[in-house]
Amino acid sequence: MTILHIETSTNVCSVALSNDGVCLFEISNNEGLNHAAMLSPFVQQAIGKMNELHLKPEAIAVSAGPGSYTGLRIGVSTAKGLCYGYKIPLIAVGTLEILAVDALKTGILNDHALLCPMIDARRMEVYSALYTEKLELKREVSAEIINENSFQEILDQQPVYFFGNGASKCKPLITHPNARFIDSIEPLAKNMILTAEKKYAAHDFADVAYFEPFYLKEFQATIPKQLF
Repeated sequence: MTILHIETSTNVCSVALSNDGVCLFEISNNEGLNHAAMLSPFVQQAIGKMNELHLKPEAIAVSAGPGSYTGLRIGVSTAKGLCYGYKIPLIAVGTLEILAVDALKTGILNDHALLCPMIDARRMEVYSALYTEKLELKREVSAEIINENSFQEILDQQPVYFFGNGASKCKPLITHPNARFIDSIEPLAKNMILTAEKKYAAHDFADVAYFEPFYLKEFQATIPKQLF
């Protein structure tokens, strides 16, 4: 099973190529929202590696958000074009789950702790979800304004690890003894491999024609005007 993975939900532009769960090629850049300029050359390099190994893609996996409107639009448009060109299915992988996979790789998590990836939605707003150490979803993706009482009930019961580009601004407010923070966790295409392969095996494909990612602007539109 050969899958090309595209991640463009934040400032990171990342592409990976996998075959049967093994990452054969990976390239990333986190210097800013230059995805329009960087993504095509990254994809070309991945395709070059694929051709070199005489492989053909069986699916394209793309980050589904939440994330930057511009970044996701570029990533999804590219992924759809590849799907049409190769006549292969599209797999959508949630950005927060991609972050959780990277956090698990640190090996520092305590047993029975929860993972809380966070995506910055400006001001004190974040998108987050809660996962177990086995990547089981404990709380669906939700948008909220962070304050000193955020996650209080959960933190009273067990440790929670916060990470992602929305976590740093929450650190001064979430001071519960069970709150842990992990730095330098980014959404990378190579961390899509496990989820993408599971979805492929389950035939859990997105509709290439109609799929739309989860844009951050949807949350901003729901916040009362007096908060801006």
